[in-house]
Order: sequence, then structure tokens, then C-alpha cells
Amino acid sequence: MALIGLNGAGKTTLLRTALGMLRPHTGTVLIDDMPIQAVPQATWAHVGHLIEMPFAYPELTTRENLRVAALLHRATPTVEETIAQWRLDLYAGRRARRLSLGNRQRLGLAAALQHQPRVIVLDEPTNALDPAGVIILRDALIERSRAGAAVLVSSHHLDEVSRIADRIVVMNAGRLIGELPPHGVDLEHQFFELVRSDDELREEAVAR
Repeated sequence: MALIGLNGAGKTTLLRTALGMLRPHTGTVLIDDMPIQAVPQATWAHVGHLIEMPFAYPELTTRENLRVAALLHRATPTVEETIAQWRLDLYAGRRARRLSLGNRQRLGLAAALQHQPRVIVLDEPTNALDPAGVIILRDALIERSRAGAAVLVSSHHLDEVSRIADRIVVMNAGRLIGELPPHGVDLEHQFFELVRSDDELREEAVAR
């Protein structure tokens, strides 16, 4: 599933709430019909996420970061395979703080996905990625989805999410306002029309 919306629509807040990083003032987050506060710690070992900033300890190397991330998820490290998959060979021994923004993003995504999670939550994952990185990410998400993983990706890149998403949900002003057909024509126009109509409805409601 892809979650799309303009900047400030509330996508990141929703994802952070769904992962237990924020507590909602109202409403409840359920995982397997269980309130998020009651979910066993072991469940989170099967979740992979990247929200806003890539996961990385700045003083550790790329290789060391991947090993630590695997252990935190109670997984057997497959560091060299992951480095090869994400084409981080040239940077394996480099400290994370010395990586470019694009390579830090690759490292964060690799750390989030290397333990083969059953649930994947990614916030604007293509940020700073070059075309090769985008293709690696796309292939990794398709592979995990075909293996049965649930994937939720927030993005404002409609062209990219339409290549992999089974559902595209639109968010505006903190609310889900509709869906777009993943393989529809002129998705960008449909998206802006949906947001515009919702904005007009909200303005009319305020004016009453």
C-alpha cells in the first residue's frame, strides 16, 4: 500500500503513530486485534522501518551498522550479502557519518530490510536515492511483498509508487480522503483533483 499526500498532510505522523513512536490523543492502534501497548516485544523483531532519517550509528562503519541492525532484530547477520545487494561495497568500511546523503539512505534501507521483515513501513524511502538505488529498493519491496510481507510506503512520487503498489491511499489534512487506481491514467491529475475537492469541502464546512 502507498500512502500519498502533499507535504504536511500528516503521513509521517500517521506512520510514527502506527509504529508506536507517538501516542494518539484519540483513537487506538491495533496490531493483530491487540492494542499496540500490549504487543509482545518479539513481534517488533519482524518489523522493518525507516521514518524520516536513516538508521545509522555515525561512528560505526557501514558493515558494523548492518551487523548491529540485524542483531537488534534478533536475526542472523547477512552483512556481506546485504552490502552486495545494495551496492555498498565501496563504503563497507567507511563510517556512517562520512557517507553521502544517498548512501546513508541506502544504508538505512538495507538495515530496515535485511532481516526479511514481515511488516515494512517506509517514509519517503526514495529521498536522495539515485536511479540505481531506486531500482534496488523497488526490487527489494516487490520481493518481500511476494514473500507475504505487508508493505506500507509513504511518498509524493506517484510515478514510482504506481509501479509497485496494489493500493494507493490519499491523505489530506490528517485524514484519508480516497484511493487512486495503481495503474490508472494521469494519476497526478487525479491526485490533485481529489485534494482540491477535499480542500473545497473543508472550506465550505468552515464557512457555514
